[in-house]
Amino acid sequence: MGLPTRVALVTGAAQGIGAAVARALAEDAIIAAVDTNAERLSARVADLRAQGFHAEAYPASVSDVTAVEAVVDQVERTLGPIEVLANVAGVLRTGPTLSYRDEDWAFTFSVNTLGVFQVSRAVARRMVPRRRGAIVTVGSNAASTPRTQMAAYAASKAASSMFTKCLGLELAPHGIRCNVVSPGSTDTEMQRALWSDENGAQAVIAGSPEAYRLGIPLQRIASPEDIAHAVRFLVSDAARHITLHDLRVDGGATLDA
Repeated sequence: MGLPTRVALVTGAAQGIGAAVARALAEDAIIAAVDTNAERLSARVADLRAQGFHAEAYPASVSDVTAVEAVVDQVERTLGPIEVLANVAGVLRTGPTLSYRDEDWAFTFSVNTLGVFQVSRAVARRMVPRRRGAIVTVGSNAASTPRTQMAAYAASKAASSMFTKCLGLELAPHGIRCNVVSPGSTDTEMQRALWSDENGAQAVIAGSPEAYRLGIPLQRIASPEDIAHAVRFLVSDAARHITLHDLRVDGGATLDA
């Protein structure tokens, strides 16, 4: 079948869902992996190369517009035109809204919302003249369902999801598709940081009435690969007539709210 020639830029690629997305897309694309954690990113790219894939590391913060523009320009010059963008970089800082710190709110939005805007804009500007491309933003089911002590995270994900759909509407005449994948609880370091003990997964599956949180009908939390498969589908030709869509991957936890 030959080696992949199209380029996929994946943010947050050093760990968790981002790493799984990079691995899934590496099957049919050259991976430009972006993350702030240079050490982990280097290790992840080395692992992909050891498996026979073509991947390059680009340490950068998606909240730094100068760094974003420099990375996108370098990727296009050295690897080729970016045909796929997966916005996966994200942060979570929980806490009661009334005592939530200004700096935590600003940081959350700088990565989860501003980062999606800046990377998408830089990539889409280059996609438009070529009249092809696919953009997927990994959001959260919290974007559509209120969560206690997660106001900043939920609001930032709601903003990035709506931004992606609006961008998709503007880019549709140019043949560029923009979609959202909204995971529920997924077995990552971010998720495990919320658990109080080794029974954390079961507590998530069961739900928490006092926190107005439903459990998971499928009786399991997602693996990062579950989310990555959804991203891979949406950027593929199999989804060529899908745009402005929000694909919920949460085992039914939000009852498709």
